[in-house]
Amino acid sequence: MKQVEDSEILAMFAVEKTRNEAFNLLLKKYQQKIYWHIRRLVLNHDDCDDLIQEVFVKVWKNLDKFRSDSQLYTWIYRIATNESITFLNKQKQRNNTPLDEVSSELADNLVASSYFNGDKLELKLQKAILTLPEKQRIIFNMKYFDDMKYEEISEVLGTSVGALKASFHIAAKKIEAIITNDEIDY
Repeated sequence: MKQVEDSEILAMFAVEKTRNEAFNLLLKKYQQKIYWHIRRLVLNHDDCDDLIQEVFVKVWKNLDKFRSDSQLYTWIYRIATNESITFLNKQKQRNNTPLDEVSSELADNLVASSYFNGDKLELKLQKAILTLPEKQRIIFNMKYFDDMKYEEISEVLGTSVGALKASFHIAAKKIEAIITNDEIDY
């Protein structure tokens, strides 16, 4: 099946009669990518499902205001990233817990999740990623898992390409050190 261009989706969305069809095409094109982007940040399947609904409700409500200054998927990634960060911050505040303890809780949820089917090395990688500061973790996930270009990540996060490269390099070195030194139990 031929993938529909963003410009076609936007043109269809602008017409009341084809708006629902356009949004369904958008969902088919981006829902899985956005799901995994959010899932790698919050780790819990149920939380991810809730967030993905919130993201696409915001997309629905604001798509007619999309200015095409950036690519459609970077705009959606920005919404998804902001929603995920807001969720993690609320979780941290609700529990009055420091972020490193939230990361520990996320790691425990990952191990207990029936949706996680990775091997021990994958679990070790995920736990190593959780040791990173929030912004480094987001950058690492977007570059490593989502295979986004630095320019695209820059659009989503509003950070310079140079800072992103440095942050990704530092994150990769930290993860490599953790994995090679067996610093994490699994």
